[in-house]
Parts: sequence; structure tokens; C-alpha cells
Amino acid sequence: MTPQELEAARDRLVPDVVAGGLRVLFCGINPGLMTAATGHHFARPGNRFWPVLHASGFTPRLLRPSEQEELLGYGLGITNVVARATAKADELSAEEFREGGRLLREKVTQLRPRWLAVAGVTAYRTAFGDKPAAIGPQERTIGDTRIWALPNPSGLNAHWTLATMAEEFGRLRAAAEAD
Repeated sequence: MTPQELEAARDRLVPDVVAGGLRVLFCGINPGLMTAATGHHFARPGNRFWPVLHASGFTPRLLRPSEQEELLGYGLGITNVVARATAKADELSAEEFREGGRLLREKVTQLRPRWLAVAGVTAYRTAFGDKPAAIGPQERTIGDTRIWALPNPSGLNAHWTLATMAEEFGRLRAAAEAD
């Protein structure tokens, strides 16, 4: 993918991978340019979402971003807090996050997943106005949907290794299976 093709994807919208009644609806911060250019969530090669999803036991094999529709068969889906594609999340305003949180609550109310898993605790804090939130299950719910804040799987998030991230995703998987 050329730099020009990536730049042409700026502000593009990427369709959600969703259905009603999912076990877990994963929620990214916003689509990156590679995701917007390909139409596949978490498509940047350094993003660890797909390897972590597999290592944590959510999927029986490592899926490629182009296989994202297979998630629905496992009761999983993907959306984003902010729909607009950018090169970096810091290009988004706090207002975009708050509006994204409002729209996300509407989406969750309609789709009714058992869990909403926001991959990025800072995005969760801003979108939901919950400054003290930490990684893990949250007190807040949206109707009957429980919320879990996950670490951001971006390769730029060096504080979390593949193993520690898979452990946290695995805690969510165990909770979702117990419901």
C-alpha cells in the first residue's frame, strides 16, 4: 500500500462487523488508515488484535483481518468509538470521543451484546466521562450489556506485551463464557 493510497483513506468510514445478541462486541478507538484503505478492522501489520484474540482463546485459529466476518460465527463483533479514519488517534478531539460514546451507547442499546469490550482505556474514559476507569470490568452498564476496558492492541502500546494482553483478553473471555 502506497503512502498516497493510505492518505486517500483518511476520514473514510469502515463498516462495523455486528449482529444482534453477540457475546462480545469489541470496540476499537477509531479506524487507522490501513483499516480504512482495506476495509478490514485492525489491519495494520503491527496491530496485535488478531493474534491476541486467538492467544486468549476467543478464536480457534489466528484469523486474518480479511476474515473478520468469521467473528460473527463465534458470537463476536467489531465497532469503533469514533468512525472517522485517521493516521493516529491523537488526531481526534475530545468532543469526537464524547459524541462517539453517545453513538456507541445507542448502538449497544440496539444490538444488546452481553459485553462491550473497549480496546483502549483512555478512549473509554473520554467517551464515557469515566476518568478513574482502569483496565478490566467496569461498574457502568448499558442496559444489560456489561463493559470491559481492554488494553489498546496497537503495536505502539509497548506497556502491554502480547502475553499480558492475551491474559487480559482471556479474563474477558472467561467472564463472557460464565454469563
